[in-house]
Amino acid sequence: MATREDFLADRAARDAALALFKADIQHLRNDLAAKGIGARIGERLGEGAVDMADEALELAGENKGKVGAGVAALILWIFHRPLFSWLFGEDAPEDDEYPEEPEHSRWTDRWKDKG
Repeated sequence: MATREDFLADRAARDAALALFKADIQHLRNDLAAKGIGARIGERLGEGAVDMADEALELAGENKGKVGAGVAALILWIFHRPLFSWLFGEDAPEDDEYPEEPEHSRWTDRWKDKG
């Protein structure tokens, strides 16, 4: 059976834990008053973006050939019609000569039946 000394020791431990908890809560409140949650989220996202950009630059520096090939492919894709006209002259397909997208296909018909 618990003695009075055990009871008083348990109460003292409980009171010490409660005081520590209240101090932690007060510290948290003071910290949030100094800098709000929105500012903390923004700071964390900004730091993450900077870290990601640094890593991307490092990887790009290590893989210059692959980055160059990707940029060249992007430029060719953007300017493919003028390049075709320059290379093939009159034989280059015009915008209206490209096949049109169908209004539906066998896949959309299949999904309509189930929908």
